Amino acid sequence: MKTCHGSCHCGQVRFAADIDLHAATIRCNCSICAKLRLWSAIVKPEAFRLLAGEAELSQYRFLSKSEQHLFCKHCGVRPFGIGQSPRWGKFYAINLACLDDVTPEELSNAPIMYLDGKNDNWDTPPRQVRHL
Repeated sequence: MKTCHGSCHCGQVRFAADIDLHAATIRCNCSICAKLRLWSAIVKPEAFRLLAGEAELSQYRFLSKSEQHLFCKHCGVRPFGIGQSPRWGKFYAINLACLDDVTPEELSNAPIMYLDGKNDNWDTPPRQVRHL
C-alpha cells in the first residue's frame, strides 16, 4: 500500500489515495471507459482524500446515474470518479494517469483486470483487450 498523490492537468483538483499497485487495476470496455481509455485503481472511501478543488469539479452521470464521473471544470481532466457496485460497495476509481508521484516502472508492473462493462458481464473479461 502506498499513499499516492494526484491532480488534474491544471492543478486545481488535488487528492491523495492509499493504493495497492500490486493489486489489480481496472480497464473496462464500457462506453465511457473505452472512449476515455480510462485505467483505474479502485479504493474504498476511507482510502481517498480530496486535498483541493471540490468546487472545481463538475460531474457527468448516465444510465443508472449511480456513478459520478467527475472532471475539472477548467482543464477537463477526470482525476477520479465515485461509484457503487455489488463487487466493491462504495468506491473511488482513481485515474492512474493522474497520479503525480508514481513511477513508470510501478505502473508497468501493476496487474490489470479487464471488465466487460459493455455487455454488463462483470465477471468475464472481454475477448478483445489490446485496444483498452
